[in-house]
Amino acid sequence: MSETRLREEICRFGRSLFERGLTPGSSGNISARTEDGGWLVTPTNASLGFLDPARISKLDATGRLLSGDKPTKEIPLHTAVYDTRGAAKAIVHLHSTHAVALTMLPEIDPRAALPPLTPYYLMKAGQTALLPYYRPGDPAVADAIRGLAGRYASVLLANHGPVVAGESLEAAVFATEELEETARLYLLLRNLNPRYLSPAQVQDLVAHFGLELPAGNHAHDHADGHGHGG
Repeated sequence: MSETRLREEICRFGRSLFERGLTPGSSGNISARTEDGGWLVTPTNASLGFLDPARISKLDATGRLLSGDKPTKEIPLHTAVYDTRGAAKAIVHLHSTHAVALTMLPEIDPRAALPPLTPYYLMKAGQTALLPYYRPGDPAVADAIRGLAGRYASVLLANHGPVVAGESLEAAVFATEELEETARLYLLLRNLNPRYLSPAQVQDLVAHFGLELPAGNHAHDHADGHGHGG
């Protein structure tokens, strides 16, 4: 994809996410790798609903600003994801309501923040890690991301929001949306003892779609056919 087209796609997806209330105000950021090894990223204090393709920040492979507005303060976070997930071509970070709410619940397993509620959650987002709270823009979050060693495509930052990587910008956006909807489902069903996918059903998805569940059997720990009564 040409850089011009990629800029337009960042703006198109950003506006879609904003208009559906998935990241309010000037919150959230999007980045995508370019063919020359650098990357494009949304500027700091910019609403995803009103991005200008010409003003998107362009960085070289070392993270140095080449053109455009000053980039988001979350550059360390994006850099850490790209450094540890070689297949990642784009990253979406939102402040979506239900995903943020999920991070504040006491029963959440940091190795598997959501149980296997639906096949599409596992197919799109995989399994989700939960990291502790860090001040927005804190370089320490990069160390926490690196500590995951690239095992997770989707990560939740406590009291902050999701960070999702994909092999394309579209894939990262779709996975982020699936994560938000699954968090919403979890909150709707919490304490109602819902049926999760069984271990056999999870294994069938893994085998059929070649999924990688990074935390070993933790998704299976949830998948006993019932909720945990949180």
